[in-house]
Amino acid sequence: MMHQSVGWKRMEQDGLARPQRERLPLYERTRRFRSYSSALVPGLIQTRGYTEAVLRAVQRRRVDVDDVAEAVRARMERQRLLREGGRRFSFLVEESVLRNGIGGADVLAGQLRHLLTLGSLPEVGLGVVPARADRSRMPVEGFWIFDTAQVNVELVSGYLTMTQPGEVALYEEAFAELEESAVHGERAHALIRGALASLG
Repeated sequence: MMHQSVGWKRMEQDGLARPQRERLPLYERTRRFRSYSSALVPGLIQTRGYTEAVLRAVQRRRVDVDDVAEAVRARMERQRLLREGGRRFSFLVEESVLRNGIGGADVLAGQLRHLLTLGSLPEVGLGVVPARADRSRMPVEGFWIFDTAQVNVELVSGYLTMTQPGEVALYEEAFAELEESAVHGERAHALIRGALASLG
């Protein structure tokens, strides 16, 4: 199937943990992972506290079953892939993501400090797209690219999977354009530290 959409009600009918576990094999077989987010820090680089805040908000909004603790453990387990080697990870976030108050100031501060440590992982890259008035590429929906085989997008209505090469290529092009607009290394760290300082 080249294009599939699954509604949240169907995907999460048994809770949040099962979907988290079911995604692990896809991540395990991926050698080049690219992620762009205009709303939240991507799951693979979230702290436990940030993940808990995000998943708790999801559970309260649309899931009757409370298995947030198990879902958090499943997402944290996935992060081992960042350290196993043999894979490349590229993360892009909008600058506004650094200031979105998910879980409160303490949780966000811990998350920002964690982002500053990612430079110690040689196969992980983090770029921040600065907020400015003269952008050539406007923000788009958050998406994940798995090698050149698949793109996933989270919509208000559900979870979208695309495998048609032409569609995947469009997201690869969007990622490349957004990456050109992003800052990396010390310039990205300066934006992260600025967001951290604003928390007081």
